[in-house]
Amino acid sequence: MCGRFMLTIVEDRLDKLLGVDFAVWELISRYNVAPTQPVLAVRQNGGRRESVMLRWGFVPSWAKDVAIGNRMINARSETAHEKPAFKNAFKRRRCLIPADGFYEWRRTEKGGGAKGRQPYLITMADEQPFAMAGLWEHWQDPAGNELETCTILTTAANAMVGELHDRMPVILDPEDYSNWLDTSTEDITTAKALCRPYPAELMMHRPVTTYVNNARHEGPSCVKPVEVQENDGGKDSSGGQTPMLF
Repeated sequence: MCGRFMLTIVEDRLDKLLGVDFAVWELISRYNVAPTQPVLAVRQNGGRRESVMLRWGFVPSWAKDVAIGNRMINARSETAHEKPAFKNAFKRRRCLIPADGFYEWRRTEKGGGAKGRQPYLITMADEQPFAMAGLWEHWQDPAGNELETCTILTTAANAMVGELHDRMPVILDPEDYSNWLDTSTEDITTAKALCRPYPAELMMHRPVTTYVNNARHEGPSCVKPVEVQENDGGKDSSGGQTPMLF
Protein backbone atom coordinates (compact mmCIF):
# COMPACT_ATOMS: atom_id res chain seq x y z
CA MET A 1 0.00 0.00 0.00
CA CYS A 2 1.01 3.63 0.18
CA GLY A 3 -0.11 5.65 3.16
CA ARG A 4 2.61 8.30 3.26
CA PHE A 5 5.12 9.62 0.73
CA MET A 6 7.47 12.50 0.02
CA LEU A 7 8.10 14.88 -2.87
CA THR A 8 11.21 16.92 -2.18
CA ILE A 9 12.54 17.33 -5.72
CA VAL A 10 10.59 20.24 -7.16
CA GLU A 11 13.02 21.77 -9.64
CA ASP A 12 13.58 21.18 -13.36
CA ARG A 13 14.03 17.43 -12.98
CA LEU A 14 10.34 17.06 -12.16
CA ASP A 15 9.27 19.23 -15.10
CA LYS A 16 11.38 17.19 -17.51
CA LEU A 17 10.25 13.85 -16.10
CA LEU A 18 6.54 14.57 -16.44
CA GLY A 19 6.47 17.04 -19.33
CA VAL A 20 4.63 19.73 -17.38
CA ASP A 21 5.61 23.15 -16.06
CA PHE A 22 5.00 23.10 -12.31
CA ALA A 23 6.12 26.69 -11.66
CA VAL A 24 2.52 27.87 -11.26
CA TRP A 25 2.22 26.00 -7.95
CA GLU A 26 5.22 27.54 -6.13
CA LEU A 27 6.05 24.09 -4.84
CA ILE A 28 7.96 23.44 -1.63
CA SER A 29 9.70 20.24 -0.56
CA ARG A 30 7.37 17.87 1.28
CA TYR A 31 8.80 15.06 3.40
CA ASN A 32 5.61 13.68 4.91
CA VAL A 33 2.62 13.86 2.56
CA ALA A 34 -0.39 12.31 4.30
CA PRO A 35 -3.98 11.38 3.39
CA THR A 36 -6.53 14.22 3.11
CA GLN A 37 -3.76 16.66 2.15
CA PRO A 38 -3.42 18.27 -1.30
CA VAL A 39 -1.10 16.32 -3.60
CA LEU A 40 0.42 17.26 -6.92
CA ALA A 41 -0.84 15.26 -9.90
CA VAL A 42 -0.61 15.24 -13.68
CA ARG A 43 -3.52 14.38 -15.95
CA GLN A 44 -4.42 14.66 -19.61
CA ASN A 45 -6.60 17.58 -20.66
CA GLY A 46 -7.44 17.21 -24.33
CA GLY A 47 -4.16 17.04 -26.22
CA ARG A 48 -1.94 18.28 -23.41
CA ARG A 49 -0.87 17.38 -19.91
CA GLU A 50 -1.77 19.62 -17.01
CA SER A 51 -0.66 19.79 -13.40
CA VAL A 52 -3.33 19.93 -10.70
CA MET A 53 -3.68 19.74 -6.95
CA LEU A 54 -5.99 16.97 -5.75
CA ARG A 55 -7.10 15.99 -2.26
CA TRP A 56 -5.61 12.60 -1.37
CA GLY A 57 -8.55 10.31 -0.56
CA PHE A 58 -10.91 9.31 -3.35
CA VAL A 59 -14.47 10.60 -3.11
CA PRO A 60 -16.78 8.94 -5.69
CA SER A 61 -19.05 11.31 -7.59
CA TRP A 62 -22.08 9.64 -6.00
CA ALA A 63 -20.85 9.91 -2.40
CA LYS A 64 -23.06 11.82 0.04
CA ASP A 65 -20.20 12.64 2.41
CA VAL A 66 -16.59 13.50 1.55
CA ALA A 67 -15.48 11.66 4.69
CA ILE A 68 -15.53 8.43 2.68
CA GLY A 69 -12.34 9.64 1.03
CA ASN A 70 -10.40 9.57 4.30
CA ARG A 71 -10.00 5.82 3.96
CA MET A 72 -10.01 5.46 0.18
CA ILE A 73 -6.39 6.48 -0.22
CA ASN A 74 -5.44 3.33 -2.13
CA ALA A 75 -7.17 1.12 -4.67
CA ARG A 76 -6.11 -2.39 -5.68
CA SER A 77 -5.08 -2.23 -9.32
CA GLU A 78 -6.18 -5.82 -9.89
CA THR A 79 -9.83 -5.02 -9.16
CA ALA A 80 -10.23 -1.23 -9.41
CA HIS A 81 -11.69 -1.52 -12.93
CA GLU A 82 -14.54 -3.63 -11.50
CA LYS A 83 -15.41 -1.71 -8.34
CA PRO A 84 -18.27 0.82 -8.37
CA ALA A 85 -16.16 3.50 -6.70
CA PHE A 86 -13.29 3.33 -9.19
CA LYS A 87 -14.33 1.68 -12.45
CA ASN A 88 -15.36 4.86 -14.30
CA ALA A 89 -12.23 6.67 -13.17
CA PHE A 90 -10.08 3.74 -14.29
CA LYS A 91 -11.53 4.19 -17.78
CA ARG A 92 -11.61 7.97 -18.00
CA ARG A 93 -9.71 9.70 -15.18
CA ARG A 94 -6.21 8.32 -14.74
CA CYS A 95 -3.38 10.48 -13.43
CA LEU A 96 0.27 10.46 -12.37
CA ILE A 97 1.27 11.30 -8.81
CA PRO A 98 4.95 12.27 -8.55
CA ALA A 99 7.10 11.35 -5.57
CA ASP A 100 10.72 10.68 -4.73
CA GLY A 101 10.03 8.25 -1.90
CA PHE A 102 7.33 6.53 0.12
CA TYR A 103 7.21 4.98 3.55
CA GLU A 104 6.34 1.59 4.99
CA TRP A 105 6.38 0.47 8.61
CA ARG A 106 7.77 -2.80 9.93
CA ARG A 107 6.92 -4.36 13.27
CA THR A 108 9.88 -4.71 15.59
CA GLU A 109 10.49 -6.39 18.93
CA LYS A 110 11.27 -4.19 21.92
CA GLY A 111 12.42 -5.13 25.37
CA GLY A 112 9.99 -7.16 27.43
CA GLY A 113 8.22 -8.46 24.33
CA ALA A 114 6.68 -5.09 23.46
CA LYS A 115 5.97 -4.33 19.81
CA GLY A 116 7.30 -1.32 17.96
CA ARG A 117 6.96 0.08 14.44
CA GLN A 118 10.04 1.04 12.46
CA PRO A 119 9.52 3.32 9.44
CA TYR A 120 11.46 2.72 6.24
CA LEU A 121 11.94 5.14 3.37
CA ILE A 122 11.69 3.48 -0.05
CA THR A 123 13.21 5.24 -3.05
CA MET A 124 14.62 4.57 -6.47
CA ALA A 125 18.17 3.21 -6.32
CA ASP A 126 19.40 6.45 -7.94
CA GLU A 127 17.12 8.54 -5.66
CA GLN A 128 15.48 10.20 -8.68
CA PRO A 129 11.78 11.18 -8.70
CA PHE A 130 9.18 8.80 -10.10
CA ALA A 131 5.45 8.72 -10.76
CA MET A 132 2.79 6.53 -9.16
CA ALA A 133 -0.37 5.53 -10.99
CA GLY A 134 -3.45 7.28 -9.69
CA LEU A 135 -7.14 7.83 -10.36
CA TRP A 136 -8.96 11.11 -9.86
CA GLU A 137 -12.59 12.10 -9.45
CA HIS A 138 -14.78 15.21 -9.39
CA TRP A 139 -17.36 15.56 -6.62
CA GLN A 140 -20.00 18.24 -6.05
CA ASP A 141 -22.44 18.69 -3.19
CA PRO A 142 -26.05 19.97 -3.52
CA ALA A 143 -24.88 23.52 -2.74
CA GLY A 144 -22.49 23.47 -5.68
CA ASN A 145 -19.24 23.09 -3.69
CA GLU A 146 -16.73 21.15 -5.77
CA LEU A 147 -13.83 18.89 -4.84
CA GLU A 148 -11.32 16.91 -6.89
CA THR A 149 -9.73 13.92 -5.19
CA CYS A 150 -7.41 11.03 -5.99
CA THR A 151 -6.29 7.58 -4.95
CA ILE A 152 -3.01 5.74 -5.50
CA LEU A 153 -3.20 2.34 -7.14
CA THR A 154 -1.35 -0.56 -5.53
CA THR A 155 -0.05 -3.90 -6.72
CA ALA A 156 1.75 -6.91 -5.27
CA ALA A 157 5.06 -5.98 -3.68
CA ASN A 158 8.32 -6.79 -5.41
CA ALA A 159 10.98 -8.73 -3.51
CA MET A 160 12.54 -5.64 -1.95
CA VAL A 161 9.34 -3.93 -0.77
CA GLY A 162 8.04 -7.38 0.22
CA GLU A 163 10.48 -7.38 3.12
CA LEU A 164 8.25 -4.70 4.66
CA HIS A 165 4.76 -5.10 3.20
CA ASP A 166 2.91 -7.30 0.72
CA ARG A 167 1.65 -4.34 -1.35
CA MET A 168 3.33 -1.38 -3.03
CA PRO A 169 2.19 1.55 -5.17
CA VAL A 170 2.06 1.04 -8.92
CA ILE A 171 5.17 2.86 -10.14
CA LEU A 172 5.22 3.55 -13.86
CA ASP A 173 8.19 3.65 -16.18
CA PRO A 174 8.48 7.09 -17.85
CA GLU A 175 8.00 5.52 -21.28
CA ASP A 176 4.55 4.35 -20.13
CA TYR A 177 3.27 7.71 -18.87
CA SER A 178 1.53 8.59 -22.12
CA ASN A 179 -0.25 5.23 -22.33
CA TRP A 180 -1.41 5.54 -18.74
CA LEU A 181 -2.80 9.04 -19.24
CA ASP A 182 -4.44 8.26 -22.57
CA THR A 183 -8.18 7.86 -21.95
CA SER A 184 -9.24 8.64 -25.50
CA THR A 185 -10.61 5.11 -25.62
CA GLU A 186 -12.37 3.15 -22.89
CA ASP A 187 -10.32 0.06 -23.72
CA ILE A 188 -8.37 -0.51 -20.49
CA THR A 189 -6.29 -3.47 -21.65
CA THR A 190 -3.08 -1.44 -21.84
CA ALA A 191 -3.73 0.40 -18.58
CA LYS A 192 -4.30 -2.87 -16.72
CA ALA A 193 -1.08 -4.32 -18.12
CA LEU A 194 0.89 -1.37 -16.73
CA CYS A 195 -0.21 -2.14 -13.16
CA ARG A 196 2.66 -4.40 -12.19
CA PRO A 197 5.41 -4.42 -9.54
CA TYR A 198 8.33 -2.14 -10.29
CA PRO A 199 11.67 -3.98 -10.61
CA ALA A 200 13.18 -4.55 -7.17
CA GLU A 201 16.73 -4.10 -8.42
CA LEU A 202 15.95 -0.48 -9.31
CA MET A 203 14.79 0.40 -5.79
CA MET A 204 16.20 0.55 -2.27
CA HIS A 205 15.01 1.13 1.29
CA ARG A 206 16.52 2.29 4.55
CA PRO A 207 15.24 2.76 8.10
CA VAL A 208 14.50 6.32 9.18
CA THR A 209 13.61 8.06 12.41
CA THR A 210 10.18 7.56 13.97
CA TYR A 211 9.76 11.32 13.72
CA VAL A 212 7.91 10.63 10.45
CA ASN A 213 5.26 8.59 12.28
CA ASN A 214 3.41 11.77 13.18
CA ALA A 215 1.63 13.10 10.09
CA ARG A 216 1.99 16.64 11.45
CA HIS A 217 5.78 16.44 11.30
CA GLU A 218 7.59 17.83 8.27
CA GLY A 219 11.08 18.58 7.04
CA PRO A 220 14.35 16.70 6.52
CA SER A 221 14.16 15.25 10.04
CA CYS A 222 11.58 12.80 8.66
CA VAL A 223 14.22 11.01 6.60
CA LYS A 224 17.06 11.03 9.09
CA PRO A 225 18.74 7.58 8.84
CA VAL A 226 18.83 5.32 11.87
CA GLU A 227 20.39 1.96 12.63
CA VAL A 228 18.07 -0.87 13.56
CA GLN A 229 18.56 -4.51 14.34
CA GLU A 230 16.75 -6.46 11.65
CA ASN A 231 14.36 -9.17 12.81
CA ASP A 232 11.50 -11.28 11.56
CA GLY A 233 8.88 -9.35 13.46
CA GLY A 234 6.65 -9.23 10.42
CA LYS A 235 5.22 -6.77 7.94
CA ASP A 236 2.95 -3.91 8.80
CA SER A 237 0.82 -1.31 7.10
CA SER A 238 1.84 2.29 6.61
CA GLY A 239 1.77 4.80 9.37
CA GLY A 240 -1.28 3.51 11.19
CA GLN A 241 -3.58 4.12 8.23
CA THR A 242 -6.38 1.61 7.75
CA PRO A 243 -7.68 2.31 4.24
CA MET A 244 -10.44 0.29 2.70
CA LEU A 245 -9.10 -2.32 0.27
CA PHE A 246 -11.36 -2.38 -2.78
